[in-house]
Amino acid sequence: MATVFNHLHIPLLAETDILVIGAGSAGCVAALSAASQDQTLSVMLVERYGFPGGSSTQMLDTFYGFFTPGATSRNGGPRKIVGGWPDRVVNELDKVGAVFLRPNTYGAGTGVNYNPERLKLVWDQLIQQQGIRYLLHTTLIDVATEGERYACIFWNKGGFQKVLARRVIDASGDADFCHLAGFAYETAGQHEPAQSLTTTFRMSNVELDEYERAGGKKMLALKMAEAVTSGRHPLPRKEGSAHEMNAQKCISTVAVKVAGLSALNADELTQAEVEGRRQAFVYEDFFRDDVPGYQNANIIGLSHQIGVRETRRVYGEHRLTKEECLAGLMPDDRIFLCGAPIEDHRHDASGADETYWEYIPGSGVYGVPYGTIVPKGSQSVWVVGRCFSATHDAHASCRSMAQTMSMGQAAGLAAVQSIQNDEAASALNVSRLQQNLRRLGAILAIPDAVADTSRNGWRNNRVPQTEVNVQY
Repeated sequence: MATVFNHLHIPLLAETDILVIGAGSAGCVAALSAASQDQTLSVMLVERYGFPGGSSTQMLDTFYGFFTPGATSRNGGPRKIVGGWPDRVVNELDKVGAVFLRPNTYGAGTGVNYNPERLKLVWDQLIQQQGIRYLLHTTLIDVATEGERYACIFWNKGGFQKVLARRVIDASGDADFCHLAGFAYETAGQHEPAQSLTTTFRMSNVELDEYERAGGKKMLALKMAEAVTSGRHPLPRKEGSAHEMNAQKCISTVAVKVAGLSALNADELTQAEVEGRRQAFVYEDFFRDDVPGYQNANIIGLSHQIGVRETRRVYGEHRLTKEECLAGLMPDDRIFLCGAPIEDHRHDASGADETYWEYIPGSGVYGVPYGTIVPKGSQSVWVVGRCFSATHDAHASCRSMAQTMSMGQAAGLAAVQSIQNDEAASALNVSRLQQNLRRLGAILAIPDAVADTSRNGWRNNRVPQTEVNVQY
């Protein structure tokens, strides 16, 4: 472990039992589940941006992964396969009418659409309610050890500061802690082309009724293909999505694609940001010129930063593989379920940048082992979110936010259990962890009941509090 600073001379900011680095959806839920499990333990959550949520509030407005895709309807219909703290987050949004379900028979299936600005507030409130030490605008820059604790060096407007932690959960997205602490990882692009980066954008003054009457999604796909073939608009790809937002006459897109640049290299990331913004306004011209209902629409916001799908993927005690996903395995040590297809945003054989899909056969669901969130040989560290332990293809399936929140939920409980029972992360009693996950409402077996994926069906899928049996 190489350190940049003399950590013994860095002022002490805090000592904590559990430190979560990164307040994306995985990190927020990790902190929440840990704090709610044992209020005698101190939990600290540190984030480099000025608000929580990561991709859930920086770029996106839809949680995917709660439901199995429509492609599994041959098995009797979609199932809800995620629960616990992820449910509680959506419930808080639902209380104020800030969610609706977007049924989808293609791709990852039904999504939970939300207002991302309201979600920032929900994350804030849940974090504060649990008494978590919460610090924004604070960036991890170095890691050392002091005895049996990690010394994490941060920088913020107060200068360089140190946090001593008994347990650490790396939810940084880029595996920043694991990188600095010396854990092994694979960098995206080493073996297979890394998934592309995407600048999302939002448009206002869209006449959605006119758009739907003109053919909706199918019409849009044809218009995009025609624009590319004719050269009328220099779109970077022939496919993409534009969907209704949780605000009247507004849409959000996942259309821009920037490939071949690394989000770990500042020069390349700068190029990607510039190119992403350029492409967004190419799309604005296309929508205004060619798509019914968009004649008077305008871009009103770009993602806070360009969306990153993969950078570093840590080598864990277990590495999830494509073969495991497609076999629909249900390992005994599973900590959550996933039904999302492999969704690989990549170049096709002709060099075009499109999306490759491969659905999970059989039940359409697989279980994810505990070892995928434990860096190889770790005594006191877990890794959650898009830097968890998986191959490129498996990662392309298991990176939806319902799954990353489930990783965080398991890691938070595991960190508490590790302290309570003096268990190493790599030797944790997973049966006990699973019991605690079920008490929170986590789903570890495919439900018999078909889920209600109608627009306002979220509340019909709730697990009654008496079944969860947890006091918050």
